[in-house]
Amino acid sequence: VVPGETALAFYKAKNPTDKPIIGISTYNVVPFEAGQYFNKIQCFCFEEQRLNPQEEVDMPVFFYIDPEFAEDPKMAKVDLITLSYTFFEAKEGLKLPLPGYQ
Repeated sequence: VVPGETALAFYKAKNPTDKPIIGISTYNVVPFEAGQYFNKIQCFCFEEQRLNPQEEVDMPVFFYIDPEFAEDPKMAKVDLITLSYTFFEAKEGLKLPLPGYQ
């Protein structure tokens, strides 16, 4: 992906169970310092997803890397940015804890 140009990627998710699952996704960008330049325009992670039993889907992410990435001297040696997702079942009424806080 060239900084400043939009790109489209797909992530595959499968519900291997015999019951429908409603899930949400959290994302991670590595290296951490590059995360400030990663911009999602449209993402499945913005809302809950329903997967029926045994259903497999491709979930799109439309994104770009901010052009300022190429100008940042701290990013000079970064030539690979990895975007990953963790998809987990949403539980009604469950609130996720804030990182680093008890």
